[in-house]
Amino acid sequence: MPKDGGIGASTKRREDVRFLTGNGNYTDDINLHGQAYVHFLRSDVAHGRINKVDTEAASGMPGVLRIFTGADFEGVGGLPCGWQVTDRFGEVMQEPAHPVLAQGKVRHVGDPIAAIVAETYAQARDAAEAIEYDIDELPAVVNMKDALKEGAPKVHDDLTSNLCYDWGFVEENKAAVNEAFEKAAHVTSLELVNNRLIANPMEPRVAVGDFNRSTGDHTLYTTSQNPHVIRLLMGAFVLGIPEHKLRVVSPDVGGGFGTKIFHYAEEAFCTFAAKALNRPVKWTSSRSEAFMSDAHGRDHVTRIELALDKDNNFTALRTDTHANMGAYLSTFAPSVPTWLHGTLMAGNYKTPLIYVNVKAVFTNTVPVDAYRGAGRPEATFQLERVIDKAARELGVDPIALRRQNFITEFPYATPVAVEYDTGDYHATMDKLTEIADLSGFEARRKASEARGMLRGLGVNCYIEACGIAPSNLVGQLGARAGLYESATVRVNATGGLVVMTGSHSHGQGHETAFPQVIAEMIGIDASMVEIVHGDTNNAPMGMGTYGSRSLAVGGSAMVRATEKIINKAKKIAAHLMEASEADIELKDGAFSVAGTDKSVAWGDVTLAAYVPHNYPLEDIEPGLEETAFYDPANFTYPSGAYACEVEVDPETGRVTIESFAAADDFGNIINPMIVSGQVHGGIGQGIGQALLEACAYDENGQLQTGSYMDYAMPRADDVPFYTVDHSCQTPCTHNPLGVKGCGEAGAIGSPPAVVNAVIDALQRGGKNVTHIDMPLSPSRVWAAMQG
Repeated sequence: MPKDGGIGASTKRREDVRFLTGNGNYTDDINLHGQAYVHFLRSDVAHGRINKVDTEAASGMPGVLRIFTGADFEGVGGLPCGWQVTDRFGEVMQEPAHPVLAQGKVRHVGDPIAAIVAETYAQARDAAEAIEYDIDELPAVVNMKDALKEGAPKVHDDLTSNLCYDWGFVEENKAAVNEAFEKAAHVTSLELVNNRLIANPMEPRVAVGDFNRSTGDHTLYTTSQNPHVIRLLMGAFVLGIPEHKLRVVSPDVGGGFGTKIFHYAEEAFCTFAAKALNRPVKWTSSRSEAFMSDAHGRDHVTRIELALDKDNNFTALRTDTHANMGAYLSTFAPSVPTWLHGTLMAGNYKTPLIYVNVKAVFTNTVPVDAYRGAGRPEATFQLERVIDKAARELGVDPIALRRQNFITEFPYATPVAVEYDTGDYHATMDKLTEIADLSGFEARRKASEARGMLRGLGVNCYIEACGIAPSNLVGQLGARAGLYESATVRVNATGGLVVMTGSHSHGQGHETAFPQVIAEMIGIDASMVEIVHGDTNNAPMGMGTYGSRSLAVGGSAMVRATEKIINKAKKIAAHLMEASEADIELKDGAFSVAGTDKSVAWGDVTLAAYVPHNYPLEDIEPGLEETAFYDPANFTYPSGAYACEVEVDPETGRVTIESFAAADDFGNIINPMIVSGQVHGGIGQGIGQALLEACAYDENGQLQTGSYMDYAMPRADDVPFYTVDHSCQTPCTHNPLGVKGCGEAGAIGSPPAVVNAVIDALQRGGKNVTHIDMPLSPSRVWAAMQG
């Protein structure tokens, strides 16, 4: 059994005390002396040429301090893209400018035209209504395939077309893949949509800019998942502020789901305006603004084909995807449909030949970037849907077909350039069969049938590449930043530790899980370890939290720094006990000399580090503080098998999820309760995508789902109680904790399980339905049943 507070203990999240009692410190809670407020005037047309922005009348309104337009940002850098993709012809992607405020044109509904700074938010909003502007509305392009047609309106006049890049992977496999399809005994094809989603974290985005004229120092308080990256991008590429003169603080953050990874125009504006006005400037997004300014997710249209031989072995796979970039390139947008998607198309299967083509397209819509899972859910949905369809066409059991094609030997190099170090896909499927009670499905189906309902079972598998790194690899693939993580461990004289990390927490439970790791290494109570994050002045340069990387990468940096601490502490202990350093052991918070009864407590050694009376300073300098950077050798590869049972009402098409089971392999587990919570949340988001959520635009680029009246978020009664298990552990072989990521798995594995279950229910009910695009709303399901 794990020790109290150590690795493997389901310790309650310590941060929840302040959240549940209303004592969290969110960015909107920060109010600075003399603070002004900004309201953004946003475009109400999707595409247009700006002829005039007349601010004279608005500037004289009560409380207005200044109104900024695009002209104020001439000579100021635009928002940078952090990843450059090279296409299949060896050409780099088209990369348009992304101004802080619109210059010359607006390119999506919500594009900021002007920013009004006033004494109060109400005054700023009122002044916005007095601004007179003239925009020649231009034809908008929303549909990706239409955007690529000859003569289509161009989102960016200075680009050759609306094609950002045409990416092929692995290009040298293409001919062999095509030949395999020609020789295949059976080919299954499927066209599907990964619907556009809006993240909708509980806390909307907020930015507060401050400037100290006496020192020239800038401070930005912002709702960010990676404050160091914001400092780097905004300082170096947008506003030209040296990093040592720019502090970025990200306090408690109420959820992110990817949408708070990126650098946004509002952050740059508030920082710029604070200096221009010599007073703090604050912006808090309304929920309506969030719908048309936060980066959206997914939005892929794909044709996928699977080739099988006469024995039902997978022989080749090929996909053709159109990926929506929106009107501009968000920070990591180009990487999502390429390196985070194409490299996962092997899934859990030993398919020898794979070719992935992705055409990234500019449209007059909100930019699209990473959303929980980021490319991996899109790949899993394509693959698991086409496998399920193939099983039905061949008349074989979907689970048996998957098992037959599972990878069984590790390490395994896929044909899409990644190497899985460990895994046991049969074990997770065995566990799923047990916890989902698959043997009892037929009895449950008959019971549903007796009530006039159609019951279906959907099963799927997933594999994820997370803990994104190593830096040298992603650099070759186009990343414009390193993807390491850092930690500084500072030991106080009385034995307590402060760990400063570049990994930011916005719901993951870092303040609980990270101390469990440190406490286990030293043998002390986890309450003695404090985690500090979210402030670039208080933590070493780190790359933030996304891609299920915090424990695998950030936690590994902490392990390395703590190892340095322990090694130095052993030297001190050796002097204190007049023993050889090689004989010193650390266990249960005490140092001892091997083979003797000599020992000294952890606290005595840490005190001696700061009161060095008993050892020569020429050998050991005072203090106990160490920093480590960790750059992993590979991704981690969590995997699992999911099962969903649904009932479909044949009269209305309404889908009810009756049960959901998830068997995951996350390697070693630090806190089982936190892991279960992460899986629960991910499954809920996946169910939302499968059944409810869809961001929609009309043909003119008007956002039709701009509020919760139109965008259907899952509620408590839309999801069941989940059965989750993570006992199938194949530890990661290349990080010191043996951990794999867990934060995105639920969102990756759940959508295909739900859709497979609905299709199964309809086919068992005699309906000739092979696919329905997400979300599977009652109207869509009912229409499909009517043929």
